[in-house]
This record gives sequence, C-alpha cells and structure tokens, in this order.
Amino acid sequence: MNLQRPNSNDALQTKNRSRNVAPQSGLCSRCMDGCKGNCDMFRATYRGRELLYPEPFGEVTAGADKDYPVDYSHLNINGYALGAKGVEADPDKATFPAVNTETAFGTKDKIKMRVPIFTGALGSTDIARKNWEHFAVGAAISGISLVCGENVCGIDPGLEFNAQGKVKKSPEMERRIATYRRYHDGWGDILVQMNVEDTRNGVAEYVIDQLGVETIELKWGQGAKCIGGEIKVDSLKRALELKKRGYIVTPDPEVPAFQAAFKAGPLKQFERHSRLGFIDQEGFMREVARVRALGAKRITLKTGAYPMRELAMAIRWSSDAGIDLLTIDGAPGGTGMSPWRMMCEWGVPSIYLHAMAYELCERLARAGRPVPDIAFAGGFSAEDHVFKALALGAPYCKAVCMGRALMIPGMVGKNTERWLRGEDGGLPPSVARFGATKQEIFMNYEVLRERFGGEVDQLPLGAVGIFSAVDKLKVGLQQIMAGSRNWAVPYIRRRDLFALTEECAKVTGIPYVMEAYREEALAIIDA
Repeated sequence: MNLQRPNSNDALQTKNRSRNVAPQSGLCSRCMDGCKGNCDMFRATYRGRELLYPEPFGEVTAGADKDYPVDYSHLNINGYALGAKGVEADPDKATFPAVNTETAFGTKDKIKMRVPIFTGALGSTDIARKNWEHFAVGAAISGISLVCGENVCGIDPGLEFNAQGKVKKSPEMERRIATYRRYHDGWGDILVQMNVEDTRNGVAEYVIDQLGVETIELKWGQGAKCIGGEIKVDSLKRALELKKRGYIVTPDPEVPAFQAAFKAGPLKQFERHSRLGFIDQEGFMREVARVRALGAKRITLKTGAYPMRELAMAIRWSSDAGIDLLTIDGAPGGTGMSPWRMMCEWGVPSIYLHAMAYELCERLARAGRPVPDIAFAGGFSAEDHVFKALALGAPYCKAVCMGRALMIPGMVGKNTERWLRGEDGGLPPSVARFGATKQEIFMNYEVLRERFGGEVDQLPLGAVGIFSAVDKLKVGLQQIMAGSRNWAVPYIRRRDLFALTEECAKVTGIPYVMEAYREEALAIIDA
C-alpha cells in the first residue's frame, strides 16, 4: 500500500526525475550528481524553509493525500425495502423530496440549519480574506453556519487598540460579520473563533459588545496541523508590525541579516505564527465562564486530531461546561497554509478519531452525564460522506464541518465573474458549454431571483455557486436518507452502515457486511 510518498508532490510543485522511487524516503532510486531535477531536496537547496508549505501561498488550498489503512470509503450505507422512519410507509407520501434535512445544535438557545453542514474556519489566510464575500453570502443564503477563523482582528491593517491594549476597532472583522448578516434569515449563525492571541487581544469582548456576535468558538486545534496558524507576508513593514502586535514572526524581521536578505531579494516572505495553546481543566472552565459572562449566548469548541486522551478531555470538559457544539477535526486535513509534511504525517485520521469519539460519548452517556452535541470534520466533500459521519456518530453527531469542499464553489463562482468580464481569456470551455450569461450558467439563478427579486443581480457569483453546491448536497442527502428509510436527520443510526472489511469493523464497531442483520435474516429463514 502506497500511503504517502515524501520528497515530491504537486502541492509543493516538486517532482522526481526517476521513474523508480524509494518508497520510504521518496528519493529517486538513482540520485545523480549533476541532476537538474526538481524534487523537494533539490528545491530546498535553494529555497530552504519555503519548501515547508504548499505554494503559491494565498492562491491555493492544499489537502494531504496520504492513503490510510481505513477510511470512510470502507463504510457502505444500508438501503432497505422495509419500513419508514418519520413518515408513513406509503409510496405517495414517503418520497425522497419529502425528507427533512434540517438539523440543530446547542444546549438551550439552539442554532437551526437547513442542511447538516457548515463551513470550516475561514480566518486570516489570504484565501479567506479575498473570497469572504462569496463564502459568507453563500453560507447565509444556504441556511448554514459560517465559522470566522482565528487572527482576523490581529492581522487587520486597520486594527485599533484601546488604552488597555485590547481591540477597539477592526474594520475587517466588521466587514466579515456584516457580510454574513446582510442575508442571514435565522438559519445558521456566524461563529467567531478565538486562539491565544485573540484571547489576549480581547476579541471576544469586542465582537460581543460592539458587533453583537452571539456564538464564540474556543480553539484547541485542527486536523491539518499540531501548531498554531500561519500566514505569509511579503512586506518588511508588515512583518515588523505583526511582531509588535505580539505574534511570532520568522525569520525575525528585526534581525539585520534578514532585513538585508529581504531587501536584496532572496528572502521573499516572512511567516506570522500563532502561539501554541496549552489546556488544563480549571483554565478551560474559567474561560468558558468568562466568555459567558461577556454575554455570549453559545460557546463551541474546536479540537484537532489529538490522541484519545485529549479527545476525552474535550468531550468530558465540554459536557461539564455545557458547551453547545464540539467539532472534532481528524487528520490529514486541508488548509490554506499548513506545513505540508506535518499535514500528511501528523494526527489521528478522521474515521479512527470519530470512532473513538463515539465510544467515549457512549461511555459518558452510560454514566448518566450529558453528552455535548458533536460535529465531525476532516476530509468530507459529498452527501454520502455527510450521511456516513452522521450515522457513525449517531445520535450525538448533529452536523458535518466541510472545509475545502465548500470553498471551491465560492472560488469558482468568483472566477466566473472575472471570466464573464472577459478577464483571463474569458469563459473556459468547461463553463461556456452551459451558456454565455450567469443566468444560463447557474441553474439556481432564477430560483434565487424568485427569493430575492432584483437583488439577485447583486449577489456575488461565488455565493450563487455555494448555494448550488449546498443544494446538490441536500438533494443527494435526501436521496440517501430516503433509501435508508430515514425521513429526518435524527432518525439516522449506526445500523444504517456496514463495514466492507473486518479491519474497518474492528476500528469503528460497525458490523462487517457478512454480519450486518444476520440474526434477523436467520430468524426469518428459520421461522
């Protein structure tokens, strides 16, 4: 099994010269003195630390491509001919368009969503900033939640601090929240995420008091990496500014040698890093109480692909603190900027992590303690993924967090605006085959016109793209749910899955295909 080969990858724009490659090192079987090739080590000879990250930064999202021994494709979905849950078992009533895909999460003041998905955290990366209007409006008109990620205030060029050194004004954060709310109609919410720097800078105080944010997300980590968030900056002045604001900036922009290297040209960018967070139970409970006292209606927690110990902490402490949603993000992850080898080789893969989460939630429930609402994240992109995640984590998993999958239609729609204006060569053949106007190209354009009237022409086309993609996920989910005879999300159960391999059955606790429903089958035969 080729799990993941190091030393060359399209994410780094590198490749091997040889057809034969050593499987562990990824080095060419025959490495020649005088080679003019382009493997990782060849490029690192010139560019050093640049080879840590997918590139070009700010233009790509990268997803690790390690092939794990067990993943969600090793689960299949049961379809039935018997019965119906949530509707009368009548062919005229139990139709797939009648399936209700709505979900909700929260302890008291619940958030409802039209479809059981929401966006990954879109924070301080250029991809998030440049495409925010498309992402935010798309999520709002689709009736799903949107996560505004970490460091948005901290890197805002227009950031103003008050006399106490806390955020007084952040035009970028104001823009992000206002953009979502313009089309928000009561379904979903915008969650503002906080890391170490955000907490120090008083972001929660600012967004709750000044901007009316109701949901704050505390962050322990993510599936893509086990360090804090990073961005790159291509200005010495900007690098010095971010270091002054308290961030870790590498190479150190205050060192004369690095200043000289930047001015001379070989050093092209600086990296801004967030600090590592460190957790303890008392501090976590204290922070939850503090944010609640600030006026937050809901507090959620995002945790990463840590081992079972940290997962247990997240689940138990969320239970004790009354957390409204715990998002569990598995490896390998995909992101605008994470160290590539870390993304590929760090952390517990999604299906393993989610299987652990179910086991721990079950144990907590048997002890009579409340189990927090759960969301699963980590490499999901299609309606069958949504169903499998909901079923694997049932009844605790309420929704699926999608990162790159929901960003793609936003970026494609945005670029369609450019192509329609004649930029970058105009419409490519892959798009022109659908028509020459946005009304012809986007099948849901007139659907949105009926809803928004003439204002539909003001919607960013990336938002229209996200609406269309969410519509595809919704209808596909309706079809799968109807086939498994579940006419509402709460009816989905683990028995609606079976494992294709005995190893997958061992990892997940889902019955192996040859054992699923065996007892019922034999009872029928033996009757």
